[in-house]
Amino acid sequence: MPSQPPSRRRARTNTGSASKGAGAREVPAGRLRRLSRLDRLGEVTSSEIEPFAGVLGQPRAEAALALGLGMQAPGYNIFVLGAEGTGRHFLVRHYVTAAAAARPRPSDWCYVFNFDQPNAPRVLELPAGRGIELRQQMFELVESLQAALLGAFQSEEYQTRKEVIEQELRERQEQALAELGEEAKQRSLAVVRTPMGIIFAPVAQGEVLTPDLFEKLSEEEKQRYTSAIEELQEKMQRMMRQAPRWQAERRGKLQELRREVTRFTVEPLIDELKARYPDLPNVRAHLEAVQADIETHVKAFLGVEEGGEGQKSPSAGESRPATKRYLVNLLVDNQETEGAPVIWEENPTFANLVGRIEHQAQMGNLVTDFTLIRAGALHRANGGFLVLDALRLLRQPYGWDALKRAIETHRLRLESAAEALGLAAPATLAPEPVPLDVKIVLVGDRLLYYLLTRHDLDFHRLFKVAADFEESLPRTEENELLYTRLLAKLIRDEQLRPFAREALERLLEQSARLADDGERLSLHTGEMVDLLREADLLAGPEATEVKAAAVDAAVAAQVFRCDRVRARWLESVARGTVLVETGGAVPGQVNGLAVVQLGSFAFGHPARITARVRLGEGEVVNIEREVELSGPLHSKGVLILTGFLGDRFARERPLAFSASLVFEQSYGGIDGDSASMAELCALLSAIADVPLRQSVAITGSVDQRGRAQPIGGVNEKIEGFFDVCRLGGLTGEQGVIVPESNLEHLMLRADVVAAVAAGQFRIWAARDVDDCLEILSGLRAGKRGPKGEFPAGSFNRRVEERLSALAELKAEQARKTRRSPPRKRREEAEEEAP
Repeated sequence: MPSQPPSRRRARTNTGSASKGAGAREVPAGRLRRLSRLDRLGEVTSSEIEPFAGVLGQPRAEAALALGLGMQAPGYNIFVLGAEGTGRHFLVRHYVTAAAAARPRPSDWCYVFNFDQPNAPRVLELPAGRGIELRQQMFELVESLQAALLGAFQSEEYQTRKEVIEQELRERQEQALAELGEEAKQRSLAVVRTPMGIIFAPVAQGEVLTPDLFEKLSEEEKQRYTSAIEELQEKMQRMMRQAPRWQAERRGKLQELRREVTRFTVEPLIDELKARYPDLPNVRAHLEAVQADIETHVKAFLGVEEGGEGQKSPSAGESRPATKRYLVNLLVDNQETEGAPVIWEENPTFANLVGRIEHQAQMGNLVTDFTLIRAGALHRANGGFLVLDALRLLRQPYGWDALKRAIETHRLRLESAAEALGLAAPATLAPEPVPLDVKIVLVGDRLLYYLLTRHDLDFHRLFKVAADFEESLPRTEENELLYTRLLAKLIRDEQLRPFAREALERLLEQSARLADDGERLSLHTGEMVDLLREADLLAGPEATEVKAAAVDAAVAAQVFRCDRVRARWLESVARGTVLVETGGAVPGQVNGLAVVQLGSFAFGHPARITARVRLGEGEVVNIEREVELSGPLHSKGVLILTGFLGDRFARERPLAFSASLVFEQSYGGIDGDSASMAELCALLSAIADVPLRQSVAITGSVDQRGRAQPIGGVNEKIEGFFDVCRLGGLTGEQGVIVPESNLEHLMLRADVVAAVAAGQFRIWAARDVDDCLEILSGLRAGKRGPKGEFPAGSFNRRVEERLSALAELKAEQARKTRRSPPRKRREEAEEEAP
């Protein structure tokens, strides 16, 4: 049946008085629900009880957390496994916070422009609190330089020196032209400036000769003028070829002048800044690179593009994209951090873990730079602790692989998901990786931990510490007192009204019901907090303290909100739609018990199990399995029945019957072995043709030796049959058989216990199948005597006699078949064929 097996603990042997002549023991009412008594506290309320500090009942998890957080060796990251509501997050926060407080503050991390490789920003590590100083100082430096450089380049001294350089070029050009003009004059030529450039023209008597006059000259004079013009033009060409060199010399002198002025202006400011970081050579080296780059790209501060001058100069402090390269991107600021950082990342996506590079839209394109690099959770937790929900992490694409890669390499490389997968990605920044030193704490359930251990080869190497949280603790007197103190703490934390002592006792009993074990207390504090809140509300606005009745009302209200399906099922039983018999006796039929789990609510109900027997080959047909409605555990339980029958009744001859087993009116899947004892009783009843009491339901699994084994959900199963019996009226003959090893798990509802105490309902504890048969049939089960025979009239004797009769019948049929001639056998076979 769909239930979880309980813990295998040694069952108590003192189970109450035995029914006369039966091996099974009827359980007295006092054993059905262990009550809590806090009389030793006196008449107190929760406000007078010292609150419990810490987490109760988790020594194993505490030891694991202490080891994992204290170990500095690689791979000692922690996986916290356990159920929700058991105090996992509280204990992790407590231990991680304490460990973080004992550690020093980690470094600040900054990204700065890489002047050698602009697409690969450099990372700077600074002591905690120094990063924000550097960022502010660099911002102020840029603003100061903008004003200082504009002033320096607009100063009279700079303009004078610049004019000297410009004048030197002009004088050189004018001198060359003057020398050329003087030579032309001596050779009776004039220098004429035209739109096409400088030309030479012949002169006679102080006048430039026109073309007509030039033609009238003698050939000898024409030749002289032509030769002179050609020589001067050649000299002019040589002079023009020297002009670019003169311009280059001019630009070099101007550039050197700008460098000199820039250095004179920048160097004092940079030196002052460098003096503040004498112990940080990486910062000093960056400042030196900044100074060198400013000397080369000073035009960025003057509002002049690299290609020319003369553009409008913005005022000091005005933003320029070209000067962003001198700013500092403070990636992680630990100025306000006390001890090591503790980061709880609620949405562990790939980008939220390893960071991202943002982009801005400019002129229809997406552009980025180092100032748009954003930190991820691993950056912020560097030097400290990062706590993640394991399931949320695994649900995010590529997040798990990114985390493992960062842990293995001890470096945090900022990249896109496409780059991490080796796919083609647009050209973007490739920031220098950040050295990583972080302790990872994953919080998840047990199934997830075991799946990762089995299927991820890297998991155990990277997460060597498992902090396994208990879900319950033994219900000793000492632990009940500690649990009461825990309840007092929860009440105060929630700012609820005080709870009376009787209310606290009810809460302890409800905790045992939540643990599904009368000898243990549930550590699911989340469910207890919900119950505390609801009881406080139901106590009414006039109450000064919360009484036991309010706790009972809160429990009943929780059940009422969730039991719609159970109520409809009980209604179907009452109307006869679902057939359940709670009186009379029927051969081959028994009331088994099943549990239905609907979210956090579970309820039990009887399931009519029937068996039919006929002549055959010893085969037991599980009808659920034949139609693929039987789970593997249920099918295993049915096969165990065959093993038991063979061991008890077929040691000397084979079984000569075939049987079928089925859950009547079952329309869904069935799994679990908790109905195997009921199925065995139904099968034996069908073989012996002995009617079984329908007023008694049975639960428990069985082994091949016929011993009753414990099952889960025993309280819900008993209460489920009790509710059905109450529909038609309790007779005192109705009850439930449970395995004796389940007695310590009993924590039944108060109304069931009251009915048992009044003799209206009964609970039996059985050790084996014989105990169950005696209660269900009213016959002695019987054990084999010295001659190997069961006592006459016993249940087992009837089973054996029926099996012997079936075996004889089968043998007789076999003898007839062998005696009949082949022809007759063929004719008989043809007559039997359809």
